[in-house]
Amino acid sequence: MRVRKAKAGDVKGLHSLINKFAKKDEMLPRSLNEIYENIRDFFVYTQGEKIKGTAALHVLWEDLAEIRSIAVLEEYQRSGIGKKLIDQCIKEAGTLGIKRIFALTYYPEFFKKMGFEDIDKNDLPQKIWSDCLKCPLFPECEEVAVIKELRE
Repeated sequence: MRVRKAKAGDVKGLHSLINKFAKKDEMLPRSLNEIYENIRDFFVYTQGEKIKGTAALHVLWEDLAEIRSIAVLEEYQRSGIGKKLIDQCIKEAGTLGIKRIFALTYYPEFFKKMGFEDIDKNDLPQKIWSDCLKCPLFPECEEVAVIKELRE
């Protein structure tokens, strides 16, 4: 079992995993095209060749990135996979010189255990709202915005 960068051959599995949670309104759906175009954003947690979880680090600006599309198969949740994926996103953000990373989540306590803090969604750049407009729950979103300042 390990975390690695996603490959083009992982896209159909990522699409299935992400959209499984999107159907339950737990995250935004992603098209195959979106995943292919952003494949370099994604990390996968694999057991053998099977994907058990994923998370993506999407750079928005020179000092800001979003952790998105975090999904772990139900039977593997609460086993540390999500934390390993987020840790890898944080590590990559540091390598890229990103100073702040945020997430929109229904599970803020999960992120707070890793040093994230609540932030008002209105303090985030307008650019993120383009994704929010695609959400079936918009504008009645109940996701919480969390942010982490990275040390150099």
